[in-house]
Amino acid sequence: MRRLLLLALPLAAAFSAHAQTRRATDPLAVAPTAQGEVALNNGDYVLLSLGTVRYTGEDQSGQGLAAVAYEHFWTPNWSWGGRVLANWSTGAGRGGLLTPEVLLRHRSAVGPLTFGQRLSAERRIEVGVVTSGGSGSSNDQNWGRLRFDLEKIIPLGGADAATGPALRPRLAFEAATHLRLQKADTDPSERFIQYTSLRAEAGVRTSARFDFTPWFAYGTDYLVTLPQRDSKGNQTAGGNLNAVRPTLGLDVRFTFGPGRDKAGRQPLPTQH
Repeated sequence: MRRLLLLALPLAAAFSAHAQTRRATDPLAVAPTAQGEVALNNGDYVLLSLGTVRYTGEDQSGQGLAAVAYEHFWTPNWSWGGRVLANWSTGAGRGGLLTPEVLLRHRSAVGPLTFGQRLSAERRIEVGVVTSGGSGSSNDQNWGRLRFDLEKIIPLGGADAATGPALRPRLAFEAATHLRLQKADTDPSERFIQYTSLRAEAGVRTSARFDFTPWFAYGTDYLVTLPQRDSKGNQTAGGNLNAVRPTLGLDVRFTFGPGRDKAGRQPLPTQH
């Protein structure tokens, strides 16, 4: 499985590129998040999070985010779990998304680093969307996600690597694609990969009870826009568009539960 996941990364980059792609960069977004993790005796955990994303452009719009997740470790390297994420508009728009997700994760040592792989499938359900026929879901979608990350936990002052004060630099890359078993003639054109994100962070754990992680992410939506042509039929605009959104974030996590101080526990990154 590891080899298959590693092969997917260059394939994703190759399919996302296009010779005549336009590029647009949005203003910086700011994303603070508070998390509460309940660590269980068997190494499993429950994670609650609440946050917001604020866009710094002219419209000053934003989103609210709330999630609950559970993850089970059946070996020190393998885990699986689920998450339900809700996000909603905090601006003039209405409606939002409810996204249940199931995931499989593998983590292993690569020299002094920890290499992680996360594969997931999710269902995006539109909530509160008003259509011509009334209110309800209008464009529910299935998505697949694949993430790779490299990190290193650096204990401070000879502390325990699992529970004591430490620094946690980390770099992660994620790609997502819309999963469609069949494409109808009326469905819009899509590129093979619709979204990627490159995230760099520097976690700081002050104790087994508290840590915070400032991070910066460079996300890109890979879109296909309607072509525009001149009187001779030559395309003047439209086509493939890479919409880039840089995001500056801060995750603050409080850890509770009977397994919080257990030696050898695997505290996962704040990017669930």
